[in-house]
Amino acid sequence: MLQTFSGDLPAHVPKELVMSFPLRLGAETWDNPFTTLIPEMHKAPRAYYAPDAWSGVAPAWVFRRADDLTEIYLDTDNFSSKDFAPFATLMGENWGVFPVEADLPMHTHYRALMQPLFTPKRVAEMNDRVRYHARYYIDQFKDGHGCEFVSAFAARFPIAVFLELFGLPIDEVEQFLAWEDDLLHNPDISSIAAATAAVKNYIMTTVDNRRKEPKDDLISALTHSTVDGRPATDDEIFGLCFNLYLGGLDTLTTNLGWQFRHLATHPEHQQYLRDNPDQIPDAVEELLRAYSAVATGRTCIKPVKIGGVQLMPGDRVVMSTTLGSTDPEVFDNPTEVRFDRKPRHLAFGSGIHNCVGLRLARRELHVAMEELLKALPPFRLAPDAKILTRLGGVIAMDSLPLVW
Repeated sequence: MLQTFSGDLPAHVPKELVMSFPLRLGAETWDNPFTTLIPEMHKAPRAYYAPDAWSGVAPAWVFRRADDLTEIYLDTDNFSSKDFAPFATLMGENWGVFPVEADLPMHTHYRALMQPLFTPKRVAEMNDRVRYHARYYIDQFKDGHGCEFVSAFAARFPIAVFLELFGLPIDEVEQFLAWEDDLLHNPDISSIAAATAAVKNYIMTTVDNRRKEPKDDLISALTHSTVDGRPATDDEIFGLCFNLYLGGLDTLTTNLGWQFRHLATHPEHQQYLRDNPDQIPDAVEELLRAYSAVATGRTCIKPVKIGGVQLMPGDRVVMSTTLGSTDPEVFDNPTEVRFDRKPRHLAFGSGIHNCVGLRLARRELHVAMEELLKALPPFRLAPDAKILTRLGGVIAMDSLPLVW
């Protein structure tokens, strides 16, 4: 849909490519956007310029083709990852969410610091504890006749895993849940800033304690880490912790919600996985593709053409995994979920900035699906369900009422 641009349109932006971006921060829908809104978005030009695509307030380019998005992910010469998240700016500070907001060469140093914490061996060692937390929350509702899945399981299970990973008290689940909601789903700027400040204060207090009394946990490892041969600064330690906080909590919650909404509305897929639990890993990958829900950003730093469109330094780009993973020129009938598709999706990004915790994320998704399908009888969406979906950087449902 064409949109009027209220400011001065940059000279290199064709007027016919100025369009609205439906997935902007602050937008909401009562429809399932993956079956209504997103297929319609793929009827738009390959790339267009949206006045409010960047955090709902600033212009940015939107690319909907997987090839173009992948090219930008891989192009660290012409695009910067710095400063696409608003959290530090809202506090009047200048720390980054590391390593996702770091460019080369610092990105390499941060990534090297994080990778040993998420090796296949270390993630496998966490399996029993991940399964324990899944079973604990399932036990709270499995003997009833239904639940509100987001609040009962999808939100709390990843937080419990996160708290254990960080060596934090498990009874902090409710506080972290409240902060997470304000950080990522509250459109009020002051609430986002307050939640960011609260999380920073909590984590940095813990960092101070770990400096004096190290433990066998992730915060201790980061607190006593070195970056390029020197001790990590407070801003670096917090940026690394905050990145894991954002990715390990809300992204997992969102993925769990969409995957179980799909199973609740597609009983044949639910039954197939009950009968064939060995197919759960393949099913999770296809569901990650079909319901990719996260957008990050890049800033152009040199003149470059992508998808036939000229970009100039200062131009911002919305990196929508949602659009890339549902590109109809890459995925035949992209709205159809096929567990045998074995897709190369963009749910975890691509290139050097792909999700550092993807192995743990997959483990949590596999375990959750295994345990829920074992513990619950066939479930479905509540007949009177009305589900509000908040759009923006993370496409998340506010609730998912299930019955059985």
